Amino acid sequence: MTCQLILALFVAAYLYHFPPNPAYATSTSVPYSKEWVLNLGALYVPFVMMILVGSSNAVNLADGLDGLAGGTVIMAAMTYAVFAYLAGNAKFSQYLRLVPVTGAGELTVLLAAMVGACLGFLWYNAYPAEVFMGDTGSLFMGGCIGLVAICVKQELLLLIAGGIFVAEALSVLAQVYSFRVHKKRIFKMAPLHHHFELLGWPEPKVTIRFWIVSIVLALVALASLKLR
Repeated sequence: MTCQLILALFVAAYLYHFPPNPAYATSTSVPYSKEWVLNLGALYVPFVMMILVGSSNAVNLADGLDGLAGGTVIMAAMTYAVFAYLAGNAKFSQYLRLVPVTGAGELTVLLAAMVGACLGFLWYNAYPAEVFMGDTGSLFMGGCIGLVAICVKQELLLLIAGGIFVAEALSVLAQVYSFRVHKKRIFKMAPLHHHFELLGWPEPKVTIRFWIVSIVLALVALASLKLR
């Protein structure tokens, strides 16, 4: 965690001094609104750190069932690949009222490569898994998605596009807080996917249903391009 915080601080400081779009250096777009941006000022640095550390650890928490993290990462990466391409295109960004980011289209290549890698990985990670992702893969991919969200100024949209990861992380936080303060557990087990397992859902059913939810959330996130 210490290494994560140091790396996140370095990245946040770099983006603060060398922003992708200087006109929106310390601002973030508000989803489903017309050209409404939130200027965070000096708070932008801890905000970026929270996005990077939170996204990487949230994906890591989701890596608890065969195929769960890989499938949900694909949905989030494809969503941000669309936003990266549109933000990097001057005409599309102006028409859709996105924050223009020169060169953001190159991030589409990175995310497309990540999607392709996850598809190949899922072939062997599907239940019952033959290979596993581990911390090295999940932390990296979560950090990449968070970094792209920051670069294209769609940080808040990560709460929707990565809704499964948010739910997994919040379930752990809520469980730890409730047990330490009230000596009671909210869920049978955290992260959230284990709670459904203990309710009697087979592992493949939990994974597929979480995929379905992530697809719906990806579509809701993409709808923000026009619902404003």
